[in-house]
Amino acid sequence: MGHCYHHALSSVRKWGGEPEDYLPLHQWFDQSKEIIADFRHRALRHHAQGIFQLERTFGATITISTGRAVPVRLIGEQHVREDLGFIPGFADWVRCIRPESWMGRAQPIHREVDPFAAVKE
Repeated sequence: MGHCYHHALSSVRKWGGEPEDYLPLHQWFDQSKEIIADFRHRALRHHAQGIFQLERTFGATITISTGRAVPVRLIGEQHVREDLGFIPGFADWVRCIRPESWMGRAQPIHREVDPFAAVKE
């Protein structure tokens, strides 16, 4: 799909109401475009866990302008399916990330910050 407004129009077609009823939810999914303005932004929220996070953020349902309660999870599933054709898991995205050496370069800091760490003499 593309623009959040078009996702909102699709939601109106499915559940009724006005685009403004759904726009905040669809905008939430695409906020990651602020970080990277191509399809890779979807790795942050366009997956099963992202849909559950949408539900935690907006509640189990929203009440649209007609008074109807619409399950937030269904709206999230609609958004992801329209963009990707299916609902991946986060692991599906992670498998596509090519590891680089800097990604695993953790530095042991416990000796510097833990007053009870064993000190070598």
